[in-house]
Amino acid sequence: MGTQSSHPTHHTYRTHHLQTPGPVEGIVPRDTPGAPPAPGPRDILVRVHAVSLNKRDLLILDGSYPLKAAPDVIPVSDGAGEVVAVGEEVTRFGVGDRVTSTYFPRWLDGRISPAMIDQPGATLPGMLAEYVRLDETAAVRVPDHLTWEEAACLPCAGVTAWNALTGAEAVLPGETVLTLGTGALALFAVQFAKTLGAQVVATTSSGAKAARLRELGADHVLNYVEHPKWAANVRELTGGRGADLVVETGGPDTIEQSVRATALYGRIALIAANSPHKPSLEITTDALASSVLTMRRIFVGSRAHHERMNRAITAHGLRPVVDRVFPYEEVHAAYRYYASGAAFGKVVIRVS
Repeated sequence: MGTQSSHPTHHTYRTHHLQTPGPVEGIVPRDTPGAPPAPGPRDILVRVHAVSLNKRDLLILDGSYPLKAAPDVIPVSDGAGEVVAVGEEVTRFGVGDRVTSTYFPRWLDGRISPAMIDQPGATLPGMLAEYVRLDETAAVRVPDHLTWEEAACLPCAGVTAWNALTGAEAVLPGETVLTLGTGALALFAVQFAKTLGAQVVATTSSGAKAARLRELGADHVLNYVEHPKWAANVRELTGGRGADLVVETGGPDTIEQSVRATALYGRIALIAANSPHKPSLEITTDALASSVLTMRRIFVGSRAHHERMNRAITAHGLRPVVDRVFPYEEVHAAYRYYASGAAFGKVVIRVS
């Protein structure tokens, strides 16, 4: 049995490449001559419909990400598309299936190891192209109710939030989850925490964003500009108990208040460990003195996390929050808008 295919022949197909790290102009479009690459025996060829941007894409661009980008790499880790050809040994997918990439193609389940750290858009070719070739083990099916643009939001921010809430000591109904700010990951955490039956306390600096957080399901919203010592407010809202889980996306800027806001046997899922303002995480002994909390560092998640998250998204009819969709011709504008921090939700680029 040979390769199965439904895609027509092409004279060229479009890709983007990180040609020069630094400014966004270093990401250049190309027309690649010939047909898209044929899948190997265990590969799938995906026609990409949409990709979404994450903070790591900015860090890779400016060279500050822990993994150094391969020369001339195709950027972006998160994308969704349609399988248009499969290799002769492929069993997981067929032509016409809707799929997303996985963030760590080699991390299928269990614990991550150094041998699994390669990532698309960094050390491996990414998703910012009309066609991409993936190993069949490095993709997952998309929940049927999601659009291409929504599906493209899941591999990094969605899986990280899901892992934070369920990956170790899972959130239980009636527990309190604290989320920080209105980045895409924090918004996923609000949505997932509500499906798990938790009470959600969220922080923001904006009244307009506070209203949108409540629409997403947040039970309480604290303005961290008005309440810079917001840990006390979290304790007040929880009858003195504190938050059972803090999804810590602020890193050095918020870790002290997060520790003070955490319940006696609470957990902190540490997503961000760096900040442009502070080089280290600093927690006072006073904050730790009355706590036996557990802190867990999160590196996105495995394919198994991704698949479990997709089952929950399907069961609850959840939809990722998409702020804005840019056309493929406006990749630089999409990057600039994402870097501005103005978005409430994901910034997406429609590829085809």
